Amino acid sequence: MISTKSSRFFELLLLFFILPILLALPMVKWIKLSAVGIALLYVGFLVFSTYKFRFKKPNQPSKNFKLRVLLVSLLLFVSGIILIKLYDKSLLFQVVKQKPDLWIVILFVYTFLSVFPQEVIYRKFFYERYHHLIANKKLFFLLNVSCFALCHLFLKSIPVLIITFIGGCFFAYTYEREQSITWVSLEHALYGNLVFTLGLGEMLAFPGAR
Repeated sequence: MISTKSSRFFELLLLFFILPILLALPMVKWIKLSAVGIALLYVGFLVFSTYKFRFKKPNQPSKNFKLRVLLVSLLLFVSGIILIKLYDKSLLFQVVKQKPDLWIVILFVYTFLSVFPQEVIYRKFFYERYHHLIANKKLFFLLNVSCFALCHLFLKSIPVLIITFIGGCFFAYTYEREQSITWVSLEHALYGNLVFTLGLGEMLAFPGAR
């Protein structure tokens, strides 16, 4: 009989490794959408039934969290502007200037329909369901961050994998420290929306102004 630990390892492998790799392969679109839909329904059922996820008022974030998010945002803003000017000046604030309505819509859609579900799955669900599989906390942290980066494999971009791996380090660290989906989602949304606002959104599959 298969043990619970073995079945969890297989589940993790299927959901967070095999599925992202399959989605990056040239396959019929409806097959990919069906696979994603089934996976989301399965995870969603577990999140709300087994782990009793409920919307609740978050605790106050730590002072270190506020300072770190501020510093990272400033670094991202400055480095983003420098990169865009070196690569293609016309991209800088392109969507904000040319399609302000689209910019506003994407800020909300990305935050609530992309970021929040990602954090529920990759932090709340992942940590509570698989934390017992790996006793070494640093190794588990690395596993979580790697899986988060791998879910962006369908974009077929090495820079994107590097960026999402780095971003995943921040988000996993925040979740471990703050134990709050709200604060890690806000941090994730802030960085992502900042990238989109600067003009680098198309790299991460945001709609562009062109």
